[in-house]
Amino acid sequence: MAQLLARSGLPSQLAEPSLPSNAPANVTNTVQTSVCSLNTIQQEMERLPQGTRRLAVQLRLPLDPRWIWSVLTDYANLNSFIPNLASSRQLWRKGNRVGLEQVGTQQFCGLKFSATVELELEEDLEAGELRFCMCRGDFRRFEGCWQIGRSGDTTYLLYELTVQGRPGMPIGLIEQRLREDLANNLRGVQREAERRAAQS
Repeated sequence: MAQLLARSGLPSQLAEPSLPSNAPANVTNTVQTSVCSLNTIQQEMERLPQGTRRLAVQLRLPLDPRWIWSVLTDYANLNSFIPNLASSRQLWRKGNRVGLEQVGTQQFCGLKFSATVELELEEDLEAGELRFCMCRGDFRRFEGCWQIGRSGDTTYLLYELTVQGRPGMPIGLIEQRLREDLANNLRGVQREAERRAAQS
């Protein structure tokens, strides 16, 4: 994912994520990339051991970063503008740390599938980062970061996610849905940020 980060213009401390400490030394990651222009989506994905997937999705748009931050931190209303997020509920706040419960829904082969996660988020407004990690939920691993950067008149919104399903979860279907959903999530954030900016 170094290519995506390098092209994004985001802060230099955002280095390429490393493999899990328990990964074999000879593991080769599969990285798939799609290139974007302004206001379009760019994606990369790594296939890691034990059914783990690491994805990065980036959107570039001509919008003040403060509107994007206001959307990402509107925790109680995230389900109003992020597709397939059935509910989002703030459980607690301690300074810049926030606890959330979120329920996502999907349709697989005509069957409705839902997953619940409790997340701990850390807000870093100065760095434009919103990091999250699953405390408990329907995955073995669910963690990542929203990152907002600025270069000239262009804002970069980057979403990174590392996810590992429970045993028995169809990783192929999960991978396919994640590709579509992560792009849709960024589009949902973009639309709401643009709406708020237009009404200001």
